[in-house]
Amino acid sequence: MDWSDEGIVLAARPHGETGLIAWLLTRDHGRHAGFVPGGVSRRARPVWQPGNLLAVQWRARLSDQLGNFSAELRQAYAAGALDDATALAGLAAACAVLDTALPEREPHPAVYDGLSALLAALGHTGWPAIYVRLELGLLQELGFGLDLQSCALTGVREELAYVSPRTGRAVSRAAAEPYKDKLLALPDFLVAGGLPADDDQLAKGFELTGHFLERHVFWPHNKPLPGPRSRFMETLTLSFRA
Repeated sequence: MDWSDEGIVLAARPHGETGLIAWLLTRDHGRHAGFVPGGVSRRARPVWQPGNLLAVQWRARLSDQLGNFSAELRQAYAAGALDDATALAGLAAACAVLDTALPEREPHPAVYDGLSALLAALGHTGWPAIYVRLELGLLQELGFGLDLQSCALTGVREELAYVSPRTGRAVSRAAAEPYKDKLLALPDFLVAGGLPADDDQLAKGFELTGHFLERHVFWPHNKPLPGPRSRFMETLTLSFRA
């Protein structure tokens, strides 16, 4: 059994004396693990950093085996983010969330494209908003998409300002007035598109996606949000104050 694909490294951990087990998000084969012989060597280790884009080949005798990876580096996104603490934290968070949330060997090309867009945008204006949309897309792909098109109570499509923390449906500003303190804020940029107007709008976007990732993806498996995601929120908050 063998296949060739392009993939983004989500995680890599030492295995044995000289090898690695790597988890990649591939375009056509989904989240896939494989053994990398000699992966801890000085030459190979930089290739298998989370966030790097690879041309990868997987081989195994049987389809249900771990198999071996071999790869060529296409784009070293990890190295490109080393001088930007916020970008590096965002890269680590995105890889950790997808590595923990996605089922193995199940293609999710929309998520792959979303991660590719985020990595290409790191360091440029507006990349954190792309991260928020990546998490929204992940929820959609896993069957927990939010309904942000119309008000759950009145059906109107204007002045959508809140989201039910239980149903994930939008609520208009007027309809939400009696119990808005129990609702999650819906930042304008997730309705109208474009970039958030300010840091507060961006923070509300992350609060929204974080709530539903916890509720639907991680809590049912008795897991918290991945640590790198929490550390990214801390780093991003510090950057707001800089």
